[in-house]
Amino acid sequence: MIKKVHLEFTIGDFNQLDQIKKMRQIVFVGKSNVGKSSLINTLMNKKNLAHTSNSPGKTQTINFYNIEEKFYFVDLPGYGYACASKKKISDWGKLIEKYLTQNKFIDLIFLLIDIRHTPGENDKLMCDWLKFYKFDLIVIATKLDKIKTSQTEKNIQTIREKLDLEKEIILPFSSKTKFNRDKILDLIKQKISSEK
Repeated sequence: MIKKVHLEFTIGDFNQLDQIKKMRQIVFVGKSNVGKSSLINTLMNKKNLAHTSNSPGKTQTINFYNIEEKFYFVDLPGYGYACASKKKISDWGKLIEKYLTQNKFIDLIFLLIDIRHTPGENDKLMCDWLKFYKFDLIVIATKLDKIKTSQTEKNIQTIREKLDLEKEIILPFSSKTKFNRDKILDLIKQKISSEK
């Protein structure tokens, strides 16, 4: 049960990362409008802590949510299409890469993929990049409530094949029904409770 949580930092420049406390971090990454903010809100049982939008590119900074003064949820800007200039999108990419490669406190990365669609080129590039750097990776297949139950297994298999995933966990998820919320929280608890 998460009781104490607040948005502690919004980082738009790599130099600002020095402000962040040296706490363990659970990171959420995915293309624009895939449902990162909705997932974070559902996990924290808060409706509007992480701002959601129907317009891609709502999250334009790295947002650090302090959880119980023990660890951070980190919401990264979405990759791919966003309502921003090419320069801004390029700057986000550089910021994200520096954050991920120069950070010793990342415990787990959730890569979010829309279960309704075959993963795109940007999804594959991000997944390959995360695997190359040997991050502990779990894929969350979002928007489960928008497909028929009979489609779930097939769509999960498509994600696994397109992203060349073998043993990695893929969890279907719905922010509307909260399906698999407890499972995701259990995985986070296991990781945070383990030795770094």
